[in-house]
Amino acid sequence: MLELSTKTISLSTDGFNHIINITPQLEKFLRESDFVEGTMLVFVPGATAGITTIEFENGLVKDLKDFFEKLVPMNGHYYHNDTWHDGNGYAHVRAAMLKPNLLIPFANKRLCLGTWQQVVLIDFDNRPRKRELVLQLTGKLAFDGSD
Repeated sequence: MLELSTKTISLSTDGFNHIINITPQLEKFLRESDFVEGTMLVFVPGATAGITTIEFENGLVKDLKDFFEKLVPMNGHYYHNDTWHDGNGYAHVRAAMLKPNLLIPFANKRLCLGTWQQVVLIDFDNRPRKRELVLQLTGKLAFDGSD
């Protein structure tokens, strides 16, 4: 039988492409759970942040920030800004490209990530934010009673 567990974690971000390695929080949630095998859903509510995986090191963090600035520049014209006058049209476009969620398999109480792969939150908004991440485990418990 599959079981489900949901938790939220709070993060403070600086905005402006702030990239945060959230892998330790995900591993802690899994480690403290009774789950041994299944999937972890990581979801960030909101329209100006996204979740992905990278090798979390300074050079690549800078490369990723540069990539988003070249592809979707902050100072471009965005119709969203014409409507809401909040100056974060670029953040909405960047977040739409990245997506707000990631599904990660796990086995033997370990996330099935590559050696150099970490899960990151990227906050694209034009101001610091308080973010709530939703983490959800679906899978098999260590002792599910069905044996």
